[in-house]
Amino acid sequence: MPDPTDPAPADGDQRRPPRPPGTLRIGSIVGIDVLITTSWFVVALLIALAFGPRIEEAQPGLGFWKYVAGFAFAVVLYLSVLLHEASHAIVAKRLGYGVNSITLHFLGGMTEVDGQSRRPRHEFWIAVVGPLTSIAVGAVAALAASAMSEGLLREAMVLLAGANLLIGVLNLVPGLPLDGGRVLKALVWGASGNQHRGSIVAGWGGRITALALLAWPLVQEQVIGEPPTILDLVLVFILGLFLWTGATAAMAHARLRQRLPALVARPLARRTLTVPEDVPLAEAVRRAQEAEAGSIVTVAADGTPVGIVSEAAVTAMPAERRPWVPVSAVARTMEEGLTLPASVAGEDLILAISRRPAEEYLLVEADGRIYGVLSTADVDRAFRDNARR
Repeated sequence: MPDPTDPAPADGDQRRPPRPPGTLRIGSIVGIDVLITTSWFVVALLIALAFGPRIEEAQPGLGFWKYVAGFAFAVVLYLSVLLHEASHAIVAKRLGYGVNSITLHFLGGMTEVDGQSRRPRHEFWIAVVGPLTSIAVGAVAALAASAMSEGLLREAMVLLAGANLLIGVLNLVPGLPLDGGRVLKALVWGASGNQHRGSIVAGWGGRITALALLAWPLVQEQVIGEPPTILDLVLVFILGLFLWTGATAAMAHARLRQRLPALVARPLARRTLTVPEDVPLAEAVRRAQEAEAGSIVTVAADGTPVGIVSEAAVTAMPAERRPWVPVSAVARTMEEGLTLPASVAGEDLILAISRRPAEEYLLVEADGRIYGVLSTADVDRAFRDNARR
C-alpha cells in the first residue's frame, strides 16, 4: 500500500521512536513492530457489513454468523496487506536501511522507513516489491479458489484474490504517494541523476491520478452502465483527497530537501571554551566572555570532554550564586549522540538531531579535537532561512 516515507541508512544505535498515539502493538516481524490503528476496527466492521449478504448467498442459513465470517475475512484481508508491507520492510532491511514500524490503518498499511534512499535501484526495489507481493497473493488465492467446490471457503478465496489483485495493480499507478509513484521516482532519478526531479515528476503523477479519480463518478454510468452510489462518491472523495494531499506533501518535501545541502554544521558552530569540571560557574562565564566564546565545555584532567554547559541553565542561575556553584552543575553529561563530526551537514545533520534531541551538540574533528558547540536553536534558524529562499 502507499508508503509515504523513504528509506535511510540504518543506525544500530538509533533509539526506537515512541509509538504514535491511537495505535496498538500486535506483534513484530523480523524485529519490526507491527501496529494497528483504532480506525482499522471501523473498516473491519464496514467490511463485515458489506460482505455479510454475499457470504449469506454462498452459505445460506448463517444468520448473524455471516457478519462474524465477514469480520474474519477482514482479518484475513489485512493479513495479506501485512504481507505487502512486510515485503517493503524486509527488502529495506536487506539493503541496509532502518525500519521503525509497520502500521495497518483505515486505508491499508504504511511502512515507516528512515529518511531517503541512497540509490535509485534501492528506491525501485523497496517500492515495487509490495505490489508484486499483493499480485502474487491474489494469484495464489485465485488458483486455490479454482480448485475448490462452491461454498463459503471458495467465496472467501475469490474475494481475497480480487482484493489483492486490485491492491497490487492500483499500487502500480505511477503517482506518489502510491508505490507506483516511488517506482516512477526511481526511474526518473536513475535516468536524470536528480532525486528531487524524480519526486516532483512522481508528485505530479499523483495529482493527475487524484483528479482522474475525482472525475470518475462523472463518467461511471457511461463506462460501466451503473450510476455512482453515495458510498462510491464518499470513497472517491476520500481516496482522491488522500492522493492529492500525499502527492502535494511529497513535492513540498522534495523542494525543501533541495535546500538541505546548504545546511552545514561547521559555520553554525559556536566558539568553545574548555574548562575543568570544578571551576566555579562565575569564573567559567568570565573566561568565556574574555575569550569571546559562545559556549563552554567541561573536560576531565586528561582533556576528555565530559559535559556541555547549558546556556539556558546558566541564564536561569542567579548571578549571586554563580561563584559558589561548580560549572559541572549546569553541564549536560556527554551522552551517546551528543558528539557529532564537525563536517556533518544536510540530511545527516537533521537525522542526527532528530535521533538524539538536545539543546547543544559537541562538534569534533576527525582526529578528536574539539571544533565547537552546535546549538539546535542556531540550526532551526538556519533551516528557516534556507526554507524562505
